[in-house]
Amino acid sequence: MTTAFRVALRRAAHQLLDQPPVLHDPLAISILGAETAEALQRDPTQFDTGPLAAPLRAFMAVRARLAEDQLARLRAGGLRQYVILGAGLDTSPYRVSRQDLPLRVWEIDQPATQTWKRERLAEAGIAIPSDVSFVPLDFERASLAEALAAAGFDERVGALFSWLGVTPYLSREAILNTLKYIAAATAAGGGVVFDYALDPDLLTHVQRAVFHAMAARVEAAGEPWHTTFDPRDLIATLRSIGFPCVDDFGADALNARYLADRRDGLRLGGLAHIMWAGQTPVAD
Repeated sequence: MTTAFRVALRRAAHQLLDQPPVLHDPLAISILGAETAEALQRDPTQFDTGPLAAPLRAFMAVRARLAEDQLARLRAGGLRQYVILGAGLDTSPYRVSRQDLPLRVWEIDQPATQTWKRERLAEAGIAIPSDVSFVPLDFERASLAEALAAAGFDERVGALFSWLGVTPYLSREAILNTLKYIAAATAAGGGVVFDYALDPDLLTHVQRAVFHAMAARVEAAGEPWHTTFDPRDLIATLRSIGFPCVDDFGADALNARYLADRRDGLRLGGLAHIMWAGQTPVAD
């Protein structure tokens, strides 16, 4: 939960510090809890300091924005299932309108994290829609296919999977097994948006130093990183397991897509990429 809370803090700080926000999330602050929300509003920088603060905020906002852009595009085309893997304090299920386009949502996470999230939602007065299901799961030990099937997910009609801020913490085997399942489960439409850490051998000397500093920090918090990827190898793997369209977004592409012409100079760093693997390309 430590990492999930830090991510939520940065999404909330983004609402206050970066104008206009890349990701507009009116629930990002209140879901933190009254005490933290009040402290953040008094001083948005206090939980988000240092030279990496702005690039990290930018990355977390951009990856969520890309996933939500895909959700909007696919819903307009008829998709009605959305699965959030490692949901943490993601508020998208509580912001998306269902008035004209129905949507069934499954939030997948550790049981303790889901209990904590429910408490945060209740405290903030955020109602849980009847079409949102919480599905407890440990990716390393349990079957995503079985858990979703038991919760009413229908593999025959397609879905969007959002998997953000999770893969570095898992084994390569668990990641690839999950992606193989998603490829089969989205054959009728949709796909997956996920982010991943770059192999340190592909980084510059300065980037490697930053990578190792961040890795040490999350390990000290009890949530160590385990897996990185070479984009070329990952793209080839995704195509081989059944995704016809694979789009890999590095920092330059994401900065051009979401952060161009900003007066505040907000930019992403280069330690991670965001991947789309699905049935159709990402729209321009």
